[in-house]
Amino acid sequence: MRRRLLPGLGETLAPYVLLAPFLFTLIVFFGYAFGRVLYFSFTDYDLFSTKLWVGLKNYLNIFRDLDFTLALKHSLTFMVIVTAAQTVLALVLALVLNTKVRGIRFLRAAYYMPSVTSSVVITLIFLWFFQRRGVLNFLITQLHAHGYLLGLFLALAAAWQLLFVGWEKLRRRPVGVFEPSFLLLSLLVSFLVVFSAVRFGFLEPRQVSPVDIIWFNTTKRWPPILGRLAFPVPLGAIMLFNIWTTAPTFMLLYLAGLQDIPKELYEAAAVDGAQRWHVIRYVVVPQLKPITFLVVTMGLIGTLQMFDQVAILGSQAPRQSTITLAYYIYSNIFRSSAVPRVGMASAAAILLALLTSVIVYLQRKVLGEEGDHA
Repeated sequence: MRRRLLPGLGETLAPYVLLAPFLFTLIVFFGYAFGRVLYFSFTDYDLFSTKLWVGLKNYLNIFRDLDFTLALKHSLTFMVIVTAAQTVLALVLALVLNTKVRGIRFLRAAYYMPSVTSSVVITLIFLWFFQRRGVLNFLITQLHAHGYLLGLFLALAAAWQLLFVGWEKLRRRPVGVFEPSFLLLSLLVSFLVVFSAVRFGFLEPRQVSPVDIIWFNTTKRWPPILGRLAFPVPLGAIMLFNIWTTAPTFMLLYLAGLQDIPKELYEAAAVDGAQRWHVIRYVVVPQLKPITFLVVTMGLIGTLQMFDQVAILGSQAPRQSTITLAYYIYSNIFRSSAVPRVGMASAAAILLALLTSVIVYLQRKVLGEEGDHA
């Protein structure tokens, strides 16, 4: 009887034995920590004196704190803009890199490099990039000087493309508006025309003053037309940086999803005469819905908990222009010349966890069954 029971007992315990390291980490480093934070949120505690039970006082006071409401607004703005932008950019990059051309592996590695580099190093490069005499202001200056030449180049390319496609349509040949061979020829011809015009003095760049946009040490908001909904310029700079560093990671997820789409669907679309845009809209996007759920979920969680860029930026930008919920929690614990407010920080941490859970839950409800398949 004992021999019969032991094999069944071993099969029952095997999953728990395999999960034991993960469960231990989850319970000790997350469960216990969460319980302590929840307890601290109901107390008045400064890490040195005795904890004093105050009930819901911290949760009531936190909404009277202007820094918290500002951090909440910044975090929600950051979440919406960055999550949407990095999701779209990741999908576009995946579509571009999901081709079989020479050197495509190098391009994939180059696009992914910002995601594997230390966030501290990337942030320091980011600080240099957004200086008043940095790379970004230089590029904007060059765009102002050469903007009309670029516009002329694009207009000529569009005209040549329409001419080539129209000629083939008159000859009753099945070509798309963005026929790759014609597009390459249109770009080449337009470049030669504009380059020759500049080289022989018919056209020349405009003389403009250097752009002097202050990206960090400012309290200006953009865009002004949105009024109170406009976000601070320093926060916008962090948004651009965050989109650039996180989109490559999500690009890999989309790239894996694209390569998992059955070829039969593409073949059926080709037989029906579907154009490239129709294939993306009716084949690619529906097939990538589970991946999109995963990407958006990871983006929402990551953007709501964004901290390191603001912390490293430090005194380079006004605090009221960059503070987020995660940094609000940190700044209440590690206050430079004041007593730590552990209770307030813990209450803010609990509210951040609840906000993240609610937003992810609502997103899952919106996507429905696709979220269950992710």
